[in-house]
Amino acid sequence: MGFLDKQRTIAGPGFNRWLVPPAALAIHLCIGMAYGFSVFWLPLSKAIGIKESVVCAKDMSFLAEIFASNCDWKISMLGWIFTMFFVLLGTSAAIWGGWLEHVGPRKAGFVAALCWCGGLLISALGVYEHQIWLIWLGSGLIGGVGLGLGYISPVSTLIKWFPDRRGMATGMAIMGFGGGALIGSPLADKLMKHFATDTSVGVWQTFVVMALIYLVFMMAGAFGYRIPPSGWKPAGWTPPAASSNTMITQHHVHASKVWGIPQFWLVWLVLCLNVSAGIGVIGMASPMLQEMFGGHLLGVTTKFSELSGDQVKAIAAIAAGFTGLISLFNIGGRFFWATCSDYIGRKMTYVVFFVLGFVLYVSLPWSGASGNVALFVGAVCLILSMYGGGFATVPAYLADLFGTQMVGAIHGRLLTAWATAGILGPVVVNYMREYQLGLGMPRESVYNTTMYILAGMLVLGLLCNLMIRPIAAKHFMTPEELAREKQLAHEQASAKGEAVLPPEVMARIGSGGNPALLWLSWAAVVIPLIWGISITLQKSAVLFK
Repeated sequence: MGFLDKQRTIAGPGFNRWLVPPAALAIHLCIGMAYGFSVFWLPLSKAIGIKESVVCAKDMSFLAEIFASNCDWKISMLGWIFTMFFVLLGTSAAIWGGWLEHVGPRKAGFVAALCWCGGLLISALGVYEHQIWLIWLGSGLIGGVGLGLGYISPVSTLIKWFPDRRGMATGMAIMGFGGGALIGSPLADKLMKHFATDTSVGVWQTFVVMALIYLVFMMAGAFGYRIPPSGWKPAGWTPPAASSNTMITQHHVHASKVWGIPQFWLVWLVLCLNVSAGIGVIGMASPMLQEMFGGHLLGVTTKFSELSGDQVKAIAAIAAGFTGLISLFNIGGRFFWATCSDYIGRKMTYVVFFVLGFVLYVSLPWSGASGNVALFVGAVCLILSMYGGGFATVPAYLADLFGTQMVGAIHGRLLTAWATAGILGPVVVNYMREYQLGLGMPRESVYNTTMYILAGMLVLGLLCNLMIRPIAAKHFMTPEELAREKQLAHEQASAKGEAVLPPEVMARIGSGGNPALLWLSWAAVVIPLIWGISITLQKSAVLFK
């Protein structure tokens, strides 16, 4: 039995379940840098010219630009990495989610670390040789697979360790994915400045250093994973009776069957529509603030199109602080809303997302027209908190509906909704903006129709959420199918499917252990996160001056 095998990760007496969330955070904070990759775009667009971009010949084909080493890349070409990140995240999570359930979180986390960090090293080679196809291959393709595996690696494990707090547990981990850019972006900026010379922008060296740092943290997270023995439950906790909450099942659905279950597609649409609307705002938050309010941000009544060059720079700095502020709400909302869902239920949490979100989206054009910056900022911050909250709440929603046996694999399949939303949201916002500008509409008004369209998406999401009902009994695994799946997942159980460990041994699992190890584990992830948050708060302080 190898060190990565699932059997080697079964927790024994004295293991504290609160060691699992920091292990998950260690991985999610690293792969979450995918959100902050745009920090590399501008330096990479000047990798040859250093101070100014060396433009490729006008008659050069796109294919020739991919292999060219004597001219700089366009930011639009670099932006494909961001698209590949989330398309590959969703597809790889869907493809290998079932494999993860069978091999366990340690092996999945280990492979995710190799893919993500190895992809950064290949990208470093691509920058050094000035071959963008190597960057696409490294960070986009291989790194994207690492994103998918790393993202879903802790979901099933956390839900099994915290059946009493499913939302809170997954919220803590997925909060890390939203917070990865808060740490990675300023770290990358400092490293690039350190390595920059007259002949290098310092990006390939930064990729190498970050790959090594991430490898240490991700491996620590992967080897820190433990799974509870079959039949374990927290001391003093009793599973809710089926009659007390019909939305929480005690049975299990096989991941291979979810494609044919209506509730899966309803949850898929719920996530897709919530994320599409949120991404639409994230992608345009900075220009929307600048163009809707213009001189109001500086205390004057001048429209954006009439601002001087210095005034444009001043409001760009304010918009950058605004972007940092909403990223904090994106992170905090993941933990806050997922925790709330443990008390009010997953379905009701999404009702709040869609109803409150609708009100906030339709209020944005009014706040822009009235020049109410505070109302606009507050509305967008709340919207982004619910965008993040949707990601963090959905794994617990799936566990309630489909059971916990294969929730990681089912969650992986559901993430195809994220990949779809990553295309749908930006396309709607960007197309509508360009279309209305082409009609000659003032910049401060081009977002009004778009916000109403996004609000309409939330109405559709609300209807889908209200249609979700408990899973029909015919979709659940039979006792024989469940036993077979447990065998494939290397779960030890008696012939009747009961726990094999005596109650006195079970009682010593999940709590206790070495308190120094517990504090050290949490400090390793909390301290970098606090550092990133403090830098973001400093940048966003310009909003309140």
